[in-house]
Amino acid sequence: MGQPIVPILTAGVWSEPAVEEFTPVHNPSVGEVIFRTPMCGAREVDAAVQASTVAYASWSKTPPTKRAGVMFRYRELLEQHYEELSQTIVRENGKTLEEARGDVRRGLEVVELACAIGQLAKGESLPRVADGVDGVTMREPIGVCAGITPFNFPAMVPMWMFPIALACGNAFILKPSEKVPLTANRLGELLGEAGLPEGVFNIVHGGRDVVAALCTHPGITAISFVGSSPVAKYVYETGCANGKRVQSAGGAKNVLLALPDAAPDPTIRAIMGSAFGCAGQRCMAGSLLMGIGGATHDLRDQVVAAMDDLVVDDTLANADAGMGPVIDGGAQSRLFERIDESARTGTKVVRDGREQPHERGFFVAPTLFDEVTPDHPTYGEELFGPVLSVMHPRTLAEAIEWINRIPYGNAGTIFTSSGSAARQFALEAECGMIGINLGVPAPMALFSFSGWDRSFYGDLHVQGTEGVLFYTRQKTVLSRWDDNYVRVQGW
Repeated sequence: MGQPIVPILTAGVWSEPAVEEFTPVHNPSVGEVIFRTPMCGAREVDAAVQASTVAYASWSKTPPTKRAGVMFRYRELLEQHYEELSQTIVRENGKTLEEARGDVRRGLEVVELACAIGQLAKGESLPRVADGVDGVTMREPIGVCAGITPFNFPAMVPMWMFPIALACGNAFILKPSEKVPLTANRLGELLGEAGLPEGVFNIVHGGRDVVAALCTHPGITAISFVGSSPVAKYVYETGCANGKRVQSAGGAKNVLLALPDAAPDPTIRAIMGSAFGCAGQRCMAGSLLMGIGGATHDLRDQVVAAMDDLVVDDTLANADAGMGPVIDGGAQSRLFERIDESARTGTKVVRDGREQPHERGFFVAPTLFDEVTPDHPTYGEELFGPVLSVMHPRTLAEAIEWINRIPYGNAGTIFTSSGSAARQFALEAECGMIGINLGVPAPMALFSFSGWDRSFYGDLHVQGTEGVLFYTRQKTVLSRWDDNYVRVQGW
């Protein structure tokens, strides 16, 4: 008898789908298979769409205050199960407990935002917009929405999407990463406990077949996606070609720029957290480290010393672990290959992640390349692991010019005591999220996650005001009720 099968959720019923293929869910810290994810397809997607369509008919007419009430109850349940959810993330993702708690907390903040839907989704009005005419706008739900989410944030990224979508009056189908389905299922269970009507929220597990079915199903109005840039582009193009709204967030190659006047200790802490937090498996990870002139060598040496002190270990067994494993053996092998290729082609490898700290688990030790230039293969490539590359621009202007060559556009951070330098960086760096003296400039829920270029395909981003706009459509009502109109009608 094998490992248990992860159920799907359709019309309020949890069940094991009748499929033949499964993919393993690992505890990455030890490499053991703990569950099996069913690889569903078009049949299961269609059942979820049918359930969502039925539920949407009444949920969309539910007053916003009552929808907000569900979100308030959901928030309380998430608080009550905060540690349980965090432990589940550690178990199936491998990140540290502190990182897992942050994962849940940042998702919970979006739920708190959704509790204010009565204010966020209000329209506008202008009496006497013309002679005898009043104008009013209303924001209404758009229908059945779907979310396709990655493995690196099992709680936060799904909650970037569905709380706002549901609060706006839509039904929602979640396709979490097949590598981390357990957290998503628990989030779905708690939604039911919060009083969300059956069928408003459904979960379908699987891989590319489910993604394709979601992008092409005529019953789905909007698609939200977070993942790699090639898949983000596919989801955007396929979804749009099938008449859907799409917000599709892709990969990144983020830069950490430290000027000689930066405060040493907080800067090193921020660099370490950005580059090696979550084992580098996040689209906001700092993967290029730039210093200006000769100061770069001192900066590199300080980072090396901090890397040597970083405890890489089983995150379930060791509460003091500072970094855990990567998600699975495929990710580990891919990163080993990239490190090996860089070493063979002349890259200066200061710290080599192939030196394994453990016999079991999918570990890649913190890796540092030095003397990387814009013509280096890893300069514009998202490695998605604990790999940091040091670059040596001569001036702030050259650093910004190098940043702006990168095809991605998620984030850039500058560490400095100079307001002038910070202002120049903020104005001239071509990316959607800027950090000044902080390593991970990921916006809070009140603001949108605003990637640019190959980091995002679409018009309206997740979270914040843009999230509400994405999950609603505007209706404009012009009315005339003057005395002349009433007399003409014979009233």
